[in-house]
Amino acid sequence: EVTNLGYDRDALSMMAHKARDAMASDTIEAIADKGYYKGEEIVACELAGIAVTVSKPLTSNAAAVGRFDRADFVYDAEKDAYECPAGKWLTYHYTNEQDGKTVRSYWTNECQSCVIKHRCCTGKERRIKRWEHEDILERVQKRLEDDPTKVPLRSKTVEHPFGTIKAWMGATHFKMKTLKHVATEMALHVLAYNMTRVIAILGVRGLTKAMKA
Repeated sequence: EVTNLGYDRDALSMMAHKARDAMASDTIEAIADKGYYKGEEIVACELAGIAVTVSKPLTSNAAAVGRFDRADFVYDAEKDAYECPAGKWLTYHYTNEQDGKTVRSYWTNECQSCVIKHRCCTGKERRIKRWEHEDILERVQKRLEDDPTKVPLRSKTVEHPFGTIKAWMGATHFKMKTLKHVATEMALHVLAYNMTRVIAILGVRGLTKAMKA
């Protein structure tokens, strides 16, 4: 799929659905790099039966300056509360809408007397926001932690075709203009790569035999 967007964040569910259709499979696992990480896209895949494994970008300003990151706060589903690094519980207070998302807010009134507050927050208390679909994102994170080899394997598998085709195209990349013509040009590049790989694996005779079968 060719796009004129300069980022991948909105492409995960679209590409995963196209891959599932191409493979004629009811269920697949989609493995992507952190450039594809977006909560709404991940949820769309999971609800469609597509298991996602994707790295979460490290964008926390708190962690960058040496304070506790959101990941340091552990959610307990039974208590519906977060345990902070100091062992205190941040409890649920209210629900509101933020950027079209239903978000629950958690905090504790014990922050001001905490001896490690300087490592946690600069305001009155540390507040944690929890999206209504946060459990799905946590499931995806656990899947990644259970098998951390998946993302590196993806890189070894798909970066080679990407790098090879990009090298073939040269410094100017696409020669055509408009999305329609660029999509055709890209399809020809992919076809050429696939033919080259098949010939390298099966040989010309093997490919010819397979095409006649």
